[in-house]
Amino acid sequence: MAFSANDLAKVRFAVSPMWEVAPSFRLLTSNTAHPVHRSWAEQMRPRVMAAGLDRGWLAELIGPAGYVPDFLNPAPAQPAPAPVAEWDAIRASPADRVRQDLDHLARHQGHLGPRLRILHADPPSGLTKLVQEMETYWELALAPYWARIRAVLDADIFHRARTVAEHGAGRLFNDLHASVSWDGNALRLVRRKRNMPRRSAGAGLLLIPSAFTGPGLRTRVRPPDPPQLAYPARGVGELWESRPATGACALAPVLGRSRTLLLSELETPASTTELARRTGLSSAGVSQHLTALRTAGLVSAHRAGRSVLYARTTAAETLLKAASS
Repeated sequence: MAFSANDLAKVRFAVSPMWEVAPSFRLLTSNTAHPVHRSWAEQMRPRVMAAGLDRGWLAELIGPAGYVPDFLNPAPAQPAPAPVAEWDAIRASPADRVRQDLDHLARHQGHLGPRLRILHADPPSGLTKLVQEMETYWELALAPYWARIRAVLDADIFHRARTVAEHGAGRLFNDLHASVSWDGNALRLVRRKRNMPRRSAGAGLLLIPSAFTGPGLRTRVRPPDPPQLAYPARGVGELWESRPATGACALAPVLGRSRTLLLSELETPASTTELARRTGLSSAGVSQHLTALRTAGLVSAHRAGRSVLYARTTAAETLLKAASS
């Protein structure tokens, strides 16, 4: 893909929740033991299956391998759009674009499932139902862990931005992935099945670090949007490693023993009932403390079926880290 000075001036990074949805869902429904995401997948598979998501819209759209419809990954308008902004963009996808993507998917899969035939016939109505299922999947499988995932993605962008500042854009592209190289005026991707001519996409380039995209690259080229290149983020191998709350003892006099204990237990998201069982606190007491922690921005709540999972926020992770140093 040839780059003009204008294209280079418009290269930017973005963190995109939707770029995590398709590859994470594919991983969960593949029933493979992933070397990095195994612990997350073992927790999530039963919940996803209990919610029937392995038999819904996403299951028909995202196969075990191959093409994923482009309308699932609208170009992020902001550096880190909220999930609701990307869902709105998906709902606003032009009907002819949706049908074009589904026709392409049918050529790959050999057919369209019953839900996708409905989507093909009536894109606005089908997209509404699809996004509702995406919201359920997000809240169940990714939202409780988003603070942790987001920290890895932000750290990757910080590293890449520093590379540009110290060594220039050429070093950035050459260090991005083994299959990417920069030769002075063109970005080359080896083993890509289709070319990415500049005339087929908008100006610039969107670089999107991903926790779930796997060892390879994923691309989206759809004018008038800039081409998108999703690549494996640095540090993903440490994403699910245990992070003991080493600052808990120092925080106890400030937050109180019980609230500090709950933050320590939220190394992985948990429900009120689970936390009461682990800590020996009453369910009513746990609920009261979680409400206070949530009001302070240290805990977030995410519905998972009939339960609500609580998770540490980025602010809580920062506070624990600061207290341990």
